[in-house]
Amino acid sequence: MAKPAPAEEDAAALRRRLRRSLAAVAAGGAAADVYDEAAAALEALREAELGTGGRKGGGGGGGEGRRPAAEGEEEKDAVQVPTQFLCPISSRIMSDPVIVASGQTYDRRCIEEWFSAGNQLCPQTHQALLDTTLIPNHLVRSMILQWCTENRFNLPPAENQEESNATNSDQKTFDEIFKKITSSPKSSEMRQAIKYLRLATKQNSDFRAVLGERPDSISRMIFARSTPGLQNDPQVLEDMVTIILNFSLHDSNKKVIGDDPEAIPFLIWALKSGDMGSRGNSAAAIFTLSALDSNKEKIGELGAIGPLVDLLDNGNIIAKKDAASAIFNLCLLHENKSRATKNGIVDVAMRAIDDQLLVDGSLAILALLSSNHEVVEMITEFDGTACMLRAIRESECSRSKENAVVVLFAICMFNRMKLKEVEVDEKINGSLALLAQSGTSRARRKAVGILEKMKRNMHNRHLSC
Repeated sequence: MAKPAPAEEDAAALRRRLRRSLAAVAAGGAAADVYDEAAAALEALREAELGTGGRKGGGGGGGEGRRPAAEGEEEKDAVQVPTQFLCPISSRIMSDPVIVASGQTYDRRCIEEWFSAGNQLCPQTHQALLDTTLIPNHLVRSMILQWCTENRFNLPPAENQEESNATNSDQKTFDEIFKKITSSPKSSEMRQAIKYLRLATKQNSDFRAVLGERPDSISRMIFARSTPGLQNDPQVLEDMVTIILNFSLHDSNKKVIGDDPEAIPFLIWALKSGDMGSRGNSAAAIFTLSALDSNKEKIGELGAIGPLVDLLDNGNIIAKKDAASAIFNLCLLHENKSRATKNGIVDVAMRAIDDQLLVDGSLAILALLSSNHEVVEMITEFDGTACMLRAIRESECSRSKENAVVVLFAICMFNRMKLKEVEVDEKINGSLALLAQSGTSRARRKAVGILEKMKRNMHNRHLSC
């Protein structure tokens, strides 16, 4: 029998190592290092099968968590990816972050491999997961995309976002469903067809691609809702909103839906008038569609930001998260920043931080808006200085610390009287000095800027004495 190649021997040994670790976990009472061993074995197996750096064919790179240095660029200038953007399993930047039942976030591909290996535990908390449903973490993905844009970092494409082609069978099924939705004489058959379309667009990514070949389908579906028996049915409204959300997950459909004259107004109407399920899914659909700048502009002009701010203020926790993600993404367009401000986003975000609800998302929105003097004045009126200092001290998320110090820096720039308050807090807690040493690169710059401003202020006071 031929001797296996070294790489094959390594992979086989790693599979045995992984099976032993998982068996120990399944037996119960395993020590914490067994979980770490299982995670390490899974990652090592991927390295062995895919090649150096986790990419087929190997290849060089700038190291884990870095943008490789370009030709002629010093290695020291390679960009360090913030730790919170790295998957805890692979230590690589997450292209498709998802939340598991324990509340932890992982890259979809990595956690799916973890579950496929037979593990039903959270790799970080070691908590048993009775439900392995994966929920997209829209806010984290939006922050990652913003960071990648700012740092010219090429984010690997998410596997579930690859283009897919609709088959003839998909097209035939699509047409049959829409015929029932738009032409059936019975509202019960229409309702059943709408329900089936929601399920099909959720489960079959190829099926979503048919919309590109039937671009008027959304308008036809919305028009069908005016049929007696459907018009006031809240479940039909939620199903239709969710169908649009599912279609929007296919990248090429974002423009198709944005160009449909009925789609965005319908989502905004549902955002205002629907039940909590419809409103939350409308916010999620608006977030997904706002990946295109042209859609950001349309969504803002058509009046979505006010209802989104209201949902962030009064929705349930899932709807609040979807609303925060949508508002953040929309405010990446300058014109929407003023719309959000006029609709009370500062008030709502500051109260969310005070109530310890969606602190990370609210800080991200405020940091995005803090270049505006009017916004900074509003934040200051809500005791923003103390709020940001508390977030810097207490937050466990480095990105939230960064956003808090960005807002605090803006406060100190626009209102020099607040420097004294920061100075008193710094003497007691030393939060800025610590952040200047251990924060993200942006957080360090802002913290150092505030400390230097405080130093100059103290020097000027001594000279005036």
